Amino acid sequence: MRYLLVNKPFEVLPQFTDEAGRATLKQLVQVPEVYPVGRLDYDSEGLMLLTDDKQLQFRLSEPRYKVPKTYWVQVEGEPTEEALEQLRRGVQIKDGFTAPAEVRLLPEPPAGLWERSKPVRFRANIPTSWLELKISEGMNRQVRKMTAAVGFPTLRLVRAGIASLTLKDLTPGKWRELSSAEVQELKSLTAAALPGETAPPRRSKNFVPYDPNYEQKVAAEKAARARRAAEKAATGRGPKGGGRSGGRSAGGTGRSAGPTGSAPRGGKPTGGTGPARTGGKTGGTGRSAGATGRPASSSDRPPRRGK
Repeated sequence: MRYLLVNKPFEVLPQFTDEAGRATLKQLVQVPEVYPVGRLDYDSEGLMLLTDDKQLQFRLSEPRYKVPKTYWVQVEGEPTEEALEQLRRGVQIKDGFTAPAEVRLLPEPPAGLWERSKPVRFRANIPTSWLELKISEGMNRQVRKMTAAVGFPTLRLVRAGIASLTLKDLTPGKWRELSSAEVQELKSLTAAALPGETAPPRRSKNFVPYDPNYEQKVAAEKAARARRAAEKAATGRGPKGGGRSGGRSAGGTGRSAGPTGSAPRGGKPTGGTGPARTGGKTGGTGRSAGATGRPASSSDRPPRRGK
C-alpha cells in the first residue's frame, strides 16, 4: 500500500486527468494507482492525501468518522466575535446546517505560509483577516460558504492539516511518503465501527470464498455430464431402450416356470410333484394340482419358516 502527502498548489485540479487541459495531480505525482482522499478545490491549496488503500480512503472521507481537518482562511474584513460564535454553533448554508466548528482569529498570517502563484485581489479600503478553522465534514466548498454566511467572504483557503498530519516544510507541488506511525494513527482514528453498524457475520467452518467463475464451472460440468451420457448411449452401455417387458412368456404365464417341486423366486415351495406355482394361471386354476388332480392341501406343504 502507498500513502502520500502532497502540498497541492493553487489552480491544480485534485485529480489525475482533465479534458480541458488544466494542471492536475499527474504533473506532481507519478505514482500509479493512488487516488485522492476527499477533495481540495481547484482554487484552494494545501495538504492532500493520496493512497491505494480503498478502505482507509473511504473512512477518512466519511464525515461520520469525524476526522478533523484544519484550514487557514483569509477572509475579507475583520470578523466580529458574534460571527465567530455563529461558526462555532453551526450555520445554515445551501447544503444544510453545518456542524459546530472550532474557530479562532489569528493575529497575523500563519508562520511559514508561502506566496500564492496568483496574488489575492485586495480592496484598498477593506482589510483582511486570517482564521484557523477546524471541521470534520466535507460538504462542497463548505468553508467558503460558511464564512460567506456570516458576512466575511473567503479570499484564500489553505488546508493546513488532516488529523495530526501537517505540511511542515513541504513546499507547494512537493510530496512525501507517510511513515508507518502516521499511517497507523490514521487507521486508529477510523478503526471503531460507526454508530448503527453491526459486526460482520462470522464465517462458518464450511465457508467457501466467492468464486467469480462459479457459473461457468457449473455450465461446463453440465455439458460434460451430457456428453458422457451421449457417449454411453452410442456405445450401448447406457440404459436399455426397451425397458421392462410387459408381455408374458410363451407358456402364457408372466413368469418362467421353475423346476418341478421348486418355488419361484420370492414364492413358496409346493411340496408336490406337479409344476411350481407361477404368477400366471395354469390350466385354469391358480394353483398346482396334486396327484389326485385336487389342489394341494396344507398338510402336503412344508411348515412355514419363522420370521
